[in-house]
Amino acid sequence: MSDEATPPDGPRSRAVRRRDTERRLADDVDLWVGTASRGGVPHLVPLSFDWDGEHVLLATPADSPTGRNLAGSGDVRLALGGTRDVTTVEGSVEVVPLDALPDAVGDRFAARTGFDPRAEGPGYAWFRVRPVRVQAWREANELAGRELMREGRWLVDAATAGEGR
Repeated sequence: MSDEATPPDGPRSRAVRRRDTERRLADDVDLWVGTASRGGVPHLVPLSFDWDGEHVLLATPADSPTGRNLAGSGDVRLALGGTRDVTTVEGSVEVVPLDALPDAVGDRFAARTGFDPRAEGPGYAWFRVRPVRVQAWREANELAGRELMREGRWLVDAATAGEGR
């Protein structure tokens, strides 16, 4: 994902990982959504998303297992990438009625994902995720320092991506 190749003898710096993570959020269209109900079975589904620089926007039927879990718990874990270049995002969820977002936000989601939930009828809802914790790693040599965001705050400035580890 990075412009810089991962050196064979060391991990990417946190700043490079943050830059790679933000690029993935801006460029990827689909991610995995992990939810669970209280005492229930965990549920994992792929969904399309939009990233506005602060929030991940999802849409799914409100009465689906994912929709019920997102609304019920208010928490979610998202995953992007493959097992050798993974980003996980833990976040808090805000349920937004389908007609409550500005048209420009819905239009952006539809253009980016190729799917417009507003055309599916009133059974859908928007789910706005505020990242609380973000981790990114490729191989075992990147496990240390994989946490990039804690309590909703980035731990490193992305502008320092060219600096040392």
